[in-house]
Amino acid sequence: MSGAKITLSPKEQELVNNADWILTKNLIIEKVYELFGRVAAEYIDIYKKFPDFERSTLFALSPKISKGEQYLQLPYVMLDFPRNFTDNDFFAIRTFFWWGNHCSIHLLLKGKYLLKYGASIDRFLTLSGKYTPETKGWYIGVGDQPWQHYFEEDNYVSLDKWDGKRVTGLPFLKLAKKIPLEQWDDMELFLTTHFNKMLAIMLEY
Repeated sequence: MSGAKITLSPKEQELVNNADWILTKNLIIEKVYELFGRVAAEYIDIYKKFPDFERSTLFALSPKISKGEQYLQLPYVMLDFPRNFTDNDFFAIRTFFWWGNHCSIHLLLKGKYLLKYGASIDRFLTLSGKYTPETKGWYIGVGDQPWQHYFEEDNYVSLDKWDGKRVTGLPFLKLAKKIPLEQWDDMELFLTTHFNKMLAIMLEY
């Protein structure tokens, strides 16, 4: 065999001999799982307060929590509820913890679900306006891939910078909010509050 010798940098050498950081990382992921389990139970209580959703089959599938190591090379945990996906239609709310970045919540609508609920969302945006506290901190998807969850301007822009007029004219809709990981203690309230808001803007405007 030939080729350059594979070496480790001093930082890599230090880490490869230190199991504590891996064990700590695993413990943190377990705590995210626990938090998302609590949040999922609260999501179930919240959707049942909306009669139209409580009577529908859109929330029939149980919440699903999954994890991975390689979303843009970093670990993640995600919670999908509701979770209705086909090639042409989807109706979902995805809660996403992304190591080193943020925790976020994303409303995803496409096809028949965007047609059904998009008009109410358009009225919400028209009534609230793009520059009011009601829409402050909200982002709308502008990328061509619905399953990307980073907040760079090729994927999400804040509503006050969006040049669109109607969400019903989009190929699919993504609305999202995020919270810094430094605000861990506020995360549960943040997620349940905005889950409730996402359901409300689909029905009440």
